[in-house]
Amino acid sequence: MTETPALPKWLWIPRLLAAAIVGQTLLFKFTGAELPVHIFETLGAEPEGRIGTAVLELIAVILLFVRPGLGGAMVAVLMVGAIGAHLGPLGIEVGGDSSLFIMGILACLAGAVVAWVDRKSVPFLCKT
Repeated sequence: MTETPALPKWLWIPRLLAAAIVGQTLLFKFTGAELPVHIFETLGAEPEGRIGTAVLELIAVILLFVRPGLGGAMVAVLMVGAIGAHLGPLGIEVGGDSSLFIMGILACLAGAVVAWVDRKSVPFLCKT
């Protein structure tokens, strides 16, 4: 087995950004706070979609620290789904606030950067 090269130190910035953005919503999703319930009711996926998404996001946040490339890819994919929901049935503004949409874009970009930089450790991103 070949040893993977060390990741650049600056990669902590997008890793922490993605983890902070995705991680801060977990408590609200797991506890059934009003806004996440409203969002997933609008999407027709309450409560299974809310809890399932929270579990996947928790796994992605953990992976950002133990398998950065895989965690970054997972964050990016999850945020593409969130962005799609905002561009579709939710609308960019939820409750008169567009910050969830903006944070979704930032987390998606941060996750994509992490996945790209550490792509050699992610089997489906690199065939080596």
